[in-house]
Amino acid sequence: MNAVPVILVFAAGLNSCIGNILLKWSRASLPANAGLADTFLSLGFVGGLVFYGINVVLFAKALDSMEVSVAYPILAGSGFAMLMVASYYVFGEPFRLHKWIGLALIMAGIVFLTRGG
Repeated sequence: MNAVPVILVFAAGLNSCIGNILLKWSRASLPANAGLADTFLSLGFVGGLVFYGINVVLFAKALDSMEVSVAYPILAGSGFAMLMVASYYVFGEPFRLHKWIGLALIMAGIVFLTRGG
């Protein structure tokens, strides 16, 4: 398998992770009486949308030379894995045994998919 589309998929996963972190941050930092503009025009919300957009562009480029049945599970799995780790460090979300096991299974799945030729 060519490394460039795989790298693009991982980069898309990273952008998805950043977008999710920014979206969570935008929600967590809202005042109780936030209006529509505060909710959807905040730096975190708009930044999250930008990173989601970059995610789509990178993923679409990877699909030029990669099967979607391989690319999407790698995108989703790598995004979930990065998000579990990032949310632990950024938001202090717990990282218990079941998450470690899930992360290991995700990584094993990604290895199998990328070695499939």
